[in-house]
Amino acid sequence: MKREMTGAEMVIQALADHGVEHIFGYPGGAVLPIYDELFQQEKVKHILVRHEQGAGHAAEGYARSTGKPGVVLVTSGPGATNMVTALTDALMDSIPLVCITGQVPTQLIGNDAFQECDTVGITRPCTKHNWLVRNVNDLARIIHEAFYVATSGRPGPVVVDVPKDVQFATGTYTPPPTSGKSSYKGYVPQLKGNMAAIRTAVEMMAKAKKPVFYTGGGVVNSGPEACHLLRELVRMTGYPITSTLMGLGAYPGSDKQWLGMLGMHGTYEANLAMHDCDVMVCVGARFDDRITGRIDAFSPGSKKIHIDIDPSSINKNVHVDLPIIGDVGHVLEDILRVWRDTQPIPDKAALKKWWGRIEEWREKDCLKYRPNEDVIMPQYAIQRLYEATKKRDTYITTEVGQHQMWAAQFYRFEEPKRWMTSGGLGTMGYGLPAAMGVQVAHPKSLVIDIAGDASVLMTMQEISTAVQYRLPIKIFILNNQYMGMVRQWQQLLHGNRLSESYMESMPDFVKLAEAYGATGIRCQKPGELDAAIDKMITTDGPVIFDCRVANLANCFPMIPSGEPHNHMLLGEDADDEDAIGSAIGEEGKALV
Repeated sequence: MKREMTGAEMVIQALADHGVEHIFGYPGGAVLPIYDELFQQEKVKHILVRHEQGAGHAAEGYARSTGKPGVVLVTSGPGATNMVTALTDALMDSIPLVCITGQVPTQLIGNDAFQECDTVGITRPCTKHNWLVRNVNDLARIIHEAFYVATSGRPGPVVVDVPKDVQFATGTYTPPPTSGKSSYKGYVPQLKGNMAAIRTAVEMMAKAKKPVFYTGGGVVNSGPEACHLLRELVRMTGYPITSTLMGLGAYPGSDKQWLGMLGMHGTYEANLAMHDCDVMVCVGARFDDRITGRIDAFSPGSKKIHIDIDPSSINKNVHVDLPIIGDVGHVLEDILRVWRDTQPIPDKAALKKWWGRIEEWREKDCLKYRPNEDVIMPQYAIQRLYEATKKRDTYITTEVGQHQMWAAQFYRFEEPKRWMTSGGLGTMGYGLPAAMGVQVAHPKSLVIDIAGDASVLMTMQEISTAVQYRLPIKIFILNNQYMGMVRQWQQLLHGNRLSESYMESMPDFVKLAEAYGATGIRCQKPGELDAAIDKMITTDGPVIFDCRVANLANCFPMIPSGEPHNHMLLGEDADDEDAIGSAIGEEGKALV
């Protein structure tokens, strides 16, 4: 039913009509009419962050752990520009965000008014779509379209820029279409894959002698059913499977067919399987540079099948032999149906031989590290955290750096949407506010941000938000007093010249936690780690855990930049300068 209301009322009504329960934001002059309407209702709850970037990452965490769009409300000018990092992060990782920004009155646009910026122009490169609303009677329709675009096809962020006079103006509100579809005609993603291509894919898979499934975040984004179908297909075929950083959890990390994560810090067996396979089935991944290494040497002998809902990802980085455009869930369902109908007989002898080679690679035990009785090794810290939390209802976020890679290597994810990290953009400071968003969505669950001491300081002020809203997030800091990944690259690629990567004046994280009204815990000895982790888990409210780890530990395995998958630097080479130099080479140095 159409109703007369102000633009500000329309914004809140539209959010309620789309089932939005929580939004993250920060008020300012250009959005005060909307905040006034928020004050007068109870359907939509607002989380007041301490910085607009924190609002964006919190909304990302909320979206990634629920499958629902995250919603952000910020003011004009610096409020909008502070959101750019989170919007770009969401675009790179295909996270559905609806960001509503305030704007100066329409008659002042272009006059360099106070807190004015060209929000539409600035955010155009980092959103799926954006709108500047000039007429209040267009506002409801545009917001409905925004939700449709953000959540349809390959998910992503959108921006609706609303001038202040439009918020005050009165117009007609139209509810969203009852069919659940938007009236927006400019974006109609293809969901069903081409059946002829799907039948060809089944034929290629059945004839493979050295197959591998290469999966990504698109499987998780497609939903729980897509993950179920993937597991069914992998078990039916008996083929090995690996995943990108974004795809962890789509397939159980404890399963015998799981090779671990692939890519720059992936496992030896996953990367060698990708390099030597003869048929690669890419499901919901995009062949980014951290996966492929040197493009001209990437899996040179394989036929490549690429399943993706985004046509622009096909042949963008790597040429593929068989593209299938469609939603992962729909395509996997059809592949399974064709496989059952045709009942192909794979070459069992070849597959047995292929698994034999993979087992030989596994024997390398590429994640092994030197234990230490006196100093906590970061890998050991993640292993103990995993053992303490694996039977709990746990969600993990991370910052960006060595700790992120160690978490991906040593924390096994059995289910999707339990792992929230910044993959494409690599945003330091992502994990803490993302953990808040996850905790808002799952108030009774255990939410842990695995952090680095440098990265977590980027958004540390959000601990104040967690305290205010009684969000019991746990910040597990692997504190090595360095920007760890920067230091590692400087050591390996730049003659150990540690230029500006040492954090000499780090805060006392225990006292910092107490200053915010949270709990601080410090642990420095391996023998005390389990008890300290248990204390962190059982403590009510937000906790900052300062885990002092070995300062100069490096993250291995590692594919040096510019090298192919079969040129990996393993941990056993860590103290061998000749091995490091040989693995990296001058081309690798130039490409970092």
